Order: sequence, then structure tokens, then C-alpha cells
Amino acid sequence: MTEYAPSWLALREGADATARAAELLDPLRAALPPDEPLVIWDLGCGTGSLGRWLSGRLRGPQHWILHDHDAALLDRAGGNAYVTADGLPATIETRQGDLGSLRASDLVGASLVTASALLDVLTAAEIEAIAAATPCPALLTLSVVGRVRLSPSEPLDAEFAAAFDAHQRRAGLLGPDAVGAMTEAFGRRGASVQTRPSPWRLGPGQAPLTAEWLRGWVAAAVEQEPGLSPFADDYLGRRIAECVAGRLTVEVRHVDLLALPGSTQ
Repeated sequence: MTEYAPSWLALREGADATARAAELLDPLRAALPPDEPLVIWDLGCGTGSLGRWLSGRLRGPQHWILHDHDAALLDRAGGNAYVTADGLPATIETRQGDLGSLRASDLVGASLVTASALLDVLTAAEIEAIAAATPCPALLTLSVVGRVRLSPSEPLDAEFAAAFDAHQRRAGLLGPDAVGAMTEAFGRRGASVQTRPSPWRLGPGQAPLTAEWLRGWVAAAVEQEPGLSPFADDYLGRRIAECVAGRLTVEVRHVDLLALPGSTQ
């Protein structure tokens, strides 16, 4: 799986929290067991930003199981202090492992499976493994779907965007196709699936995040399509200058997905 620096995860946390599709929370709450403590698995948890956002939007006792392949991120995530919507402290445990090896037996007793910014860095086999193993509602947020808009626009925007999308699909990763694949995987298992847009809308107030996103976006595009290299430095320099001056806005499209087993929308 893709490795993420804690500094990048911290930089994006506020934008992630703003972007998530809060309208999926009511159908999620209605599908959760009303009189039982919640056992919530956070797959690819990173430093735990999704739990910091979601725990305070759900009522009742909560036990979070934070799952990631990165031991250093798990160490950070395990130090979280989640508080429920009732003001109760949630309990937390961590588990290290790869998602491709996830089995239904691992998730016995789970009330909810969650993830953030995960699906687009998975393979088809990992998508299938998650869908097959999940016995409960799943809220999977902030999946990249391959649509980016920069304003003001430039002719090179489309070339860098296409190369980035191709980079997202490298080596068997699903990239922008992941939401569709996960929708189909849950649907084959009788679940109903709702999706909602959850875009980043980055303006002058998010300049540090926008600049860092630009650097990573351009670098990935050039790695995928070396023919863009002669243009990359000038393009990035212009875009960073516009960002610093407060003249650049960026919309990065994501989609949130809620799967409810055996339910109808």
C-alpha cells in the first residue's frame, strides 16, 4: 500500500473533515444497533483522523479497532483520545496487518467498518477482501474519483490530471475506479450502497495544503509520464505562486460511500 507521512495526514485533516458527506450520517445511525456498544474498525487508519471526526458524531459506548500496515502510524493513532457524542471516552486498540489478508473472522462482532482516503490506493483483490469480510454497515470516505479543477485554468492542467490518474492505476491499483468496484462488490453481496460527493474545495485559506497537494500531484504525473518533465518546474512554479498570492482555487473530487447489508435505501 501507499505510504503517507504523518505531516501530510495532519495537513489534510481539516479539509477532510469539511469535505466528508455528513448527509450519510443519518442513514448510518439508523442502521447501527441502538442498544449495544459500538465496535468500529477503521481500516488504513493512518493517525486516526477519521475516528477523531466520527466518534463525536455517534452516540453510545464505542470501541475503536485501528488497523494499518504501518507500525509508526499505528503508534500515533493509538495515542488518540476519542470522545463520543454523549461525551464518553471511547476505548481504542490497534492491529497491524495488510488489508488483502482481511478475513470475515477478523470482523466478527463489528458494528461498523470505516475508512478514509483508502479505496483508491487498493487493488481489486483488496476491495473484494474488504467487501467479503464486512458483516455490518461500512462508511468509506474521501475516495479520489479522478476529477480535478484548477481556477484559473491552464491547457496543461488536463495533461497533468490524466497522467496523475494513470499513476493512480499503476501496478494493479484501482485509483479513480475504486468507488465503482466497491459499489459492485457490496452489491453482489446483497448490500445497498449510497454515494455522495465529498470534494475538497481549496482556496486562499488552505494555501499550505494546496501547495503540498500540487507538489505531490505534479510529481506523480511526471513519474507516470516523463514527457511532462520539461514543463513541470515552470508549471508548478506558476501554480505555487498563484497559490501563495491567493489567486488559485482547486477542487479535488472525492466520493463517500455507505454500504448497508441487506438494507434498502
